[in-house]
Amino acid sequence: MTRNPHAGEPFTNSDAEIAAALDDVSIPALLLSCVHMSGDPALLDGPLKPAGIFLNEVQGYMSEDDKAAARTLALGIIRDYRDRGCPEPAPVDAAQLQRMMNFLACAEVPDEYVPMMLEEMELDGRDSRNTTFESGADARADFPVIVIGCGQSGLLAAIRLQQAGIPFTVLEKNAGVGGTCWENSYPGARVDVGNHFYCYSFEPDDHWTEFFAQQPELQSYFQGVMERHGITEHVRFNTRVQSATWDESSATWSVAVTNPDGTRGNLIARAVISAVGQLNTPFVPTLAGAETFAGQAFHTARWDHDVDLTGKDVVMVGAGATGFQVAPAIAEQVGSLTVFQRTAQWMFPNPNYHSAVGPGVQWALRHLPFYGRWYRFLIFWPGCDSGLAAAKVDPDFPDQQRAVSEMNDLARMMFTEWISSQVDGDPELLAKVIPDYPATGKRTLQDNGSWLRTLTRGNVELVRTPIDHVEADVVVDADGTRYPADVLVYATGFRANDLLSSVKVFGRNGIELQDRWGRRPAAYLGITVPGFPNFFCLYGPGTNLASGGSLIFHSECEVRYIMGCLDLLIAADKRGMEPRQDRYDDWYERCQAELKTLVWSQPTIKHSFYKNEDGLVHGLSPWRLVDYWTWTRSPNPDDFVMN
Repeated sequence: MTRNPHAGEPFTNSDAEIAAALDDVSIPALLLSCVHMSGDPALLDGPLKPAGIFLNEVQGYMSEDDKAAARTLALGIIRDYRDRGCPEPAPVDAAQLQRMMNFLACAEVPDEYVPMMLEEMELDGRDSRNTTFESGADARADFPVIVIGCGQSGLLAAIRLQQAGIPFTVLEKNAGVGGTCWENSYPGARVDVGNHFYCYSFEPDDHWTEFFAQQPELQSYFQGVMERHGITEHVRFNTRVQSATWDESSATWSVAVTNPDGTRGNLIARAVISAVGQLNTPFVPTLAGAETFAGQAFHTARWDHDVDLTGKDVVMVGAGATGFQVAPAIAEQVGSLTVFQRTAQWMFPNPNYHSAVGPGVQWALRHLPFYGRWYRFLIFWPGCDSGLAAAKVDPDFPDQQRAVSEMNDLARMMFTEWISSQVDGDPELLAKVIPDYPATGKRTLQDNGSWLRTLTRGNVELVRTPIDHVEADVVVDADGTRYPADVLVYATGFRANDLLSSVKVFGRNGIELQDRWGRRPAAYLGITVPGFPNFFCLYGPGTNLASGGSLIFHSECEVRYIMGCLDLLIAADKRGMEPRQDRYDDWYERCQAELKTLVWSQPTIKHSFYKNEDGLVHGLSPWRLVDYWTWTRSPNPDDFVMN
């Protein structure tokens, strides 16, 4: 019988080696692993337990004495488990698993969340998001699919298509896998969701060297996943999709591409899955005189690694999530760094943001039964829908410029205290770095102190005055102050509201998707659009997350739904399927109504990439993760027109 992959690999380490490993680990996750190893649920009722839970706080606020006592207790249990030959622990029933969740969450986990969390953790060793198809294998083998993009969602779609026996081709404009993790190779690039959650639920998570991995390790992860699942041979790299056109007579999509050698080609498929994402087209602002700049200039997503920044005067335009990472990474190397920032960013403390994963953690992930699964829960749960509470607008709150609710005001005070504690004694800098809008209104950044330490360096200056123009070797602000520049870096983000603008998609009757959308991009569940049969979006309108979770979790929900749609279509032997117009309209209206109750839509939030030029938000999901998970578990045939 195959051992549960999450039950851990057997080990023979000495007591001393085990004890050393336990110095590294999360004690709450360790205690739940001990329940599995010992088979004794009474441990849940003992005095050793987490005191609270918060995002990225993996020790549960336990005292040092309690952590030491837990390590001593665990050592005895692990020793006994080792001496018994590391047998696979007996399965635990659902009621006890919910008790274990409550133990880790320091509160009652609502019943509606339990199935989602059990599926996410895969404690039974099954990848239950791999769809069980009702359609015949021969019919699936005669239904070719094209996936546009080989980032994390496109790769995931390819894996599921491979498992389903559906022929597919992945078209990727870059030379390698990873999408944004391939393109964004700027200094300091790293993920801002803990890696032991920001990875596929069905892939091992014991290899990360940092808790928030840097770009090379992230890209390497996706490379490894692609190779392990045999996807590489199905991917055409350096191939740019120009258009996708639906042909009604044959019920197929014709996808026009530019090949690596510059020639044009055409591929035919029964369905198209767009995995181009929302953050793939860099935004470069129009600056007067920029064409006269004599130095090197580039966007962070197109970082020029041939440019040596040593001793150079660097001007960086933008200081959002990207600039926040770039500045600390280059400040010691450059001669001077001038950072132009339009608006300050809220940030909250995360001491592990640049921390390495110790050898003890890696050992525990590899060997202690279900330690990694409970550690994943520990990272996921604090950010699972709790952020929506702080984002909800209380229309009766008196000062909407300051905060949108009492809870939001508490978040503001916590964030302000963290920022102020780092710049005590510098009122001029403090005035620049405290935002003037409600907390969480824009992307909130995780901080270990490196950003503000960088701003206090003698060779770094933060400028909040707008840029007036650029000359050959200087950038001039609106006050006329001149800042020397050998290199100009645009950390100005992406055209996040120009969804799918890089590919022309022509649906039924030749209607182009951008014309169909206008300024109101939408898709039913963020996935399907009326008039575009057998066309599915990943990371489509309304699926970006600003309140918790991870895009990989959302992608797993979306891909399962798409696989269910393909199964419905193939099993019914129909030519095409698309969402009903009334379901699509209702979805859009409900999304917009809900978004208007959340901080991201408030008029007090200016210059947000979440908003389009009309001040409307179309990219973000306003829904709880548990709701979206529920809605996407399987498609409802009544939501679709099939012919």
